[in-house]
Amino acid sequence: MNRKNKIQHSILLTVFSLVAMASFGQQGRDTTKKQTIDITSSYKPVLRNAVKINYSATHLNADTSKTVAAYNIPAQNLFYSYQPISLRPLALSQDSTLNLGLRNYLKVGFGNYSTPYVSGGFSFGDGKQSLVNVYADYVSSKGNIKNQDYAALNIKAAGSYFTEKNELYGSAGVSQQDYYLYGYDHQLHDYKKDDVLQRFQNIHLKAGFRNKDINGTGINYNPNIDINIFRNKDKVTENSFAAIVPIDKTFADAFTISVTAKADITGYTSENLDSNVKFNNNIYSLAPALIYAKPMFNIHVGVAPTWDNGKLSVFPNIYGEMKLKDRVFLLQAGYVGRFIKNSFQNLSVMNPWLQTVGLQQNTKETELYGGLKATLGSHFNFSAKASWITYRNLPFFINDTSDGKSFYISNESRVYNFRLHGDMSFISQDKFTITGGLTFNGYNGKKDNDRAWGTIPLEINGALRWWAFKQVLIKSDLLLFSGGAFLLKDGSDIKLGGGTDLSAGVEFAINKKLSAWLDVNNIFNNKYQRWYNYPVYGLNVLAGVILKF
Repeated sequence: MNRKNKIQHSILLTVFSLVAMASFGQQGRDTTKKQTIDITSSYKPVLRNAVKINYSATHLNADTSKTVAAYNIPAQNLFYSYQPISLRPLALSQDSTLNLGLRNYLKVGFGNYSTPYVSGGFSFGDGKQSLVNVYADYVSSKGNIKNQDYAALNIKAAGSYFTEKNELYGSAGVSQQDYYLYGYDHQLHDYKKDDVLQRFQNIHLKAGFRNKDINGTGINYNPNIDINIFRNKDKVTENSFAAIVPIDKTFADAFTISVTAKADITGYTSENLDSNVKFNNNIYSLAPALIYAKPMFNIHVGVAPTWDNGKLSVFPNIYGEMKLKDRVFLLQAGYVGRFIKNSFQNLSVMNPWLQTVGLQQNTKETELYGGLKATLGSHFNFSAKASWITYRNLPFFINDTSDGKSFYISNESRVYNFRLHGDMSFISQDKFTITGGLTFNGYNGKKDNDRAWGTIPLEINGALRWWAFKQVLIKSDLLLFSGGAFLLKDGSDIKLGGGTDLSAGVEFAINKKLSAWLDVNNIFNNKYQRWYNYPVYGLNVLAGVILKF
């Protein structure tokens, strides 16, 4: 027997021996006795210590990605149209009062050259159903030269009556302006004041009717009439009636059909001449057009057949604008034409020392232009335009050959003008505004006159309005121009030296109802001549108060 078998036999013998001993012990135990459990120590149950969970706070990772929002807020700015204005012997800038919310005001003042100044404005109505505004102003001055006097009175009322869908509007006004022909040689002539008086009187009436909102037909309308009864006392009577009927309708939010009919009728009669004249000067026109407008592009295509005293001319009426990238720059171009009516009233606004005319010829104008407009940032705007203009029957002004104190008309049958115009504005809310403009006129190709008599080759203007404090308004105006050429009675010509007219003013609101003002005009005391033989006053200082109620 090997070793392995011996080990197995030993294990078996041991197991049997243990089983036999256990059985013997069980047989000898007393099973009748009740079993008990002896506790040798007290037992107290104890809960296991709780384990606290510790939280470790961590910062969120910053989001470094940038969200690009596709939006563009256009600058809320105003655009100004600069129109040439006639120069008076005393250059008084248009008043701009400090608005404190009251509807009526009275402004009075006085200055050197015996200059009283009175201006008032009154408002009536609730502004919802009706509104009427009444304005009046008066100014006069006496210069150092004999008969170098000037006076102007204007009264005007304008009102509107509103219905649910339409507005009925109208205005009425009377005006009188006294000029004196003081541009003669005072050593050779001694005229009485009444002999050189040019008293222009005008009664003006206007009425119209227009829709406030788009009606059910989608047609917009604004028919209106304009009436002027104009006189140069004891010299000229001129009555004018103009009716304009514009109508347009938009289709598919992009196309608009527009038609404008106009009749401009004038009757002219001279007085107290050796040979008085009487004639009519009438212009009729009809201007249909098709307009296509989108946010980035718009174009206006039309024609304007016009009858000038029975003679037909067909004018182009084509222009458009296109916005470039980011809508900052805008290109503009056009080819347009019109008749400029040379009524005595319109000519006297250009030159108040005009003598009585015996004939009226209207100016035919066609213009080909191109330009650029831009808005930079939120405050600055500028525009520039170049034009090639053709005039037919353009009036030039020449001093009369007797004493030189008045002007007569020399019509140019054809002349070209290369015009450059630019303007800019910087507007910061309602607290600061500065504007400026420049116009260059290059007349060429004349047929009947050697020079463009009485015209201005270059003109620069500017204006500033600054509410420096809550109650203080500072203002300034600037006019610069180069002198034009004038023909003398001996056949020679002269070129004037131009002029610079700078004015400044301030208004101070003492309280809500009372303000004080000061205006200083022609600060450089430059006695320039816009028209030959007619120097202006020079330095002029006015001061006064404004009452609001």
